[in-house]
Amino acid sequence: MKQYDLIVIGAGPGGYVAAIEASQLGKKVAVVERKAIGGTCLNVGCIPSKAYLKHASWMEEMQTARQFGINTKEIDVDFSKLVKRKDNVVVQLQTGIHSLFKQHGIDYYEGDAEIPQTNQVQVGEQVLQASYILLATGSRPFVPPIKGLDETSYLTTDTFFELKEQPDNLIIIGGGVIGVELAFAMAPLGTSVTIVEVADDILMTEDDEARTLIKKRLKELSVSVITKATIKEVKEKTLYLSDASLNFDELLVVTGRQANLELVQQLHLETTERDKYVKVNHYYQTSNPSIYAVGDMVDSYMLAHAASKEGIKAVRHMFGKKERRLLREQIPRCVYTHPEIASFGLNEQEATAAGYDVKVGKIPYAANGRAIAGQETTGYIKIISERRYDEILGAVIVGSNATELIHTILAVKESEGTLAEIEKMTFAHPTLSEMMGELGNQMIE
Repeated sequence: MKQYDLIVIGAGPGGYVAAIEASQLGKKVAVVERKAIGGTCLNVGCIPSKAYLKHASWMEEMQTARQFGINTKEIDVDFSKLVKRKDNVVVQLQTGIHSLFKQHGIDYYEGDAEIPQTNQVQVGEQVLQASYILLATGSRPFVPPIKGLDETSYLTTDTFFELKEQPDNLIIIGGGVIGVELAFAMAPLGTSVTIVEVADDILMTEDDEARTLIKKRLKELSVSVITKATIKEVKEKTLYLSDASLNFDELLVVTGRQANLELVQQLHLETTERDKYVKVNHYYQTSNPSIYAVGDMVDSYMLAHAASKEGIKAVRHMFGKKERRLLREQIPRCVYTHPEIASFGLNEQEATAAGYDVKVGKIPYAANGRAIAGQETTGYIKIISERRYDEILGAVIVGSNATELIHTILAVKESEGTLAEIEKMTFAHPTLSEMMGELGNQMIE
């Protein structure tokens, strides 16, 4: 029986990052994965979707270039080559994780993990022993009970990236982040896309003004958005709503995700209300102190970077370095549409409800020289602060490179800086970043 300090179950962003952290602390580590190394994010989530979004951005850039004198011949999309490029990106990153495991002496096991007793993990015929076990088994697509859905062919994010042919007509059920991103990925390539959302609006987790800009852009891309929809039934190649019927080549269902809790139930670990997540303390310990859990299994943002940071914190607690739990306001949230949306912390309504004397500042991309020169004038930077000490409570950036720019403001907040620290910084000109300095100057009273 092989002995380890830590066995990690799940090789996604929460698991493999935690394993490397433990190895760097001098611990003997094993990782068990039943599917593909890299987890959902690398194989059927963050990475392949960003590859497709990059393809779409090339199309959009060529169309913009035509307006200003750079003429190109008729554009022909070879979807099979785009799929091949996506596959190569995934394989390259999988290879990178394998190399990191080898470099750090981490043993990797493929197969279903079972935990016959505390501190033991069985993979096939092999039984492994460890001082600690970290559960990082992630989540799977949630599919709502729609009449007829089980009797027709449909896609989830687990299968969407297996498509070898570009659909002519794609219906996406679900107007959350994933659904909207994939609409932006497919529409510029020439696919007719319809988003069907039962809620009052799409992207309900995002800033109101951001939603308005994204809906405008979707309209420009000829994406049809149906909100407040009542879905009656699905039959082969037809989606029936209460007031319309929609034909499709492919139907994609992206209506959220649910945690993989099979091992949690097997171990009889405590769960949260309605058994939605595994219950953990501030250090990611479950009700069994030698078993920890991170990522989509716990009640936090279902984001790869959140899972990775949680994994690091869990490992450090196991081996003697206690750190505070990752707070929601520390986690950047990103939507990779065109324009992008990035945010962290409290919005204006949340800050007011929390009792702060709130002030909000906003600066448009349209006033920025770099944005004007780059034909990227759609968007804004917004900072939410409290009035007395100019403490930064949250921020929203909508526009080109928003998902990169957001970290500057977050870094200031994390280092206990205020608006004054942003105002004091010297930003290069011309850059998009200099909008932050201008905004800091405007907001200081």
